[in-house]
Amino acid sequence: MTVASGVRSAAPAGPSDVEGQQQDSTTWRWLQFLGLLGLCAAYLQGGLNKLVDFPGAVAEAAHFGLPFPPVTAAATILVELAASGLILSGRLRWLGALVLCAFTLAATIIANRYWDLPNGQERFMTANSFYEHLGLAGAFLLVALWDRRDATTRMGRH
Repeated sequence: MTVASGVRSAAPAGPSDVEGQQQDSTTWRWLQFLGLLGLCAAYLQGGLNKLVDFPGAVAEAAHFGLPFPPVTAAATILVELAASGLILSGRLRWLGALVLCAFTLAATIIANRYWDLPNGQERFMTANSFYEHLGLAGAFLLVALWDRRDATTRMGRH
């Protein structure tokens, strides 16, 4: 414990110190969950919408020329919902994050090919979407790396 002079004291932490640490830990967990929920929000919404409107999901897969549109649509729903669930639950978070990183990169290259569009508003908006999705993929990569680092630290390896 540090006293007002800035010198560390050998006295044990008092109740207020422990309560403050518990509040900080609870706040940190909630903020982390909210951040991860925000990161997964589009995938949860997309997966649920595709599940509710499966014919629309199949039509979307066909629109992008993906093989076996019903199978592709079902796989997309599974990936979006299951990987988001892993991330939010904390169970195999790193795996869910890597899956959504790879999925986002693939979907971005398939759906946001701005370089194939003529100059103009559509190209501008598609390019913005492309780079925003690269940012999401990068965020998922960081989540995976941080989760593996934290797991290694918890196991006593450095």
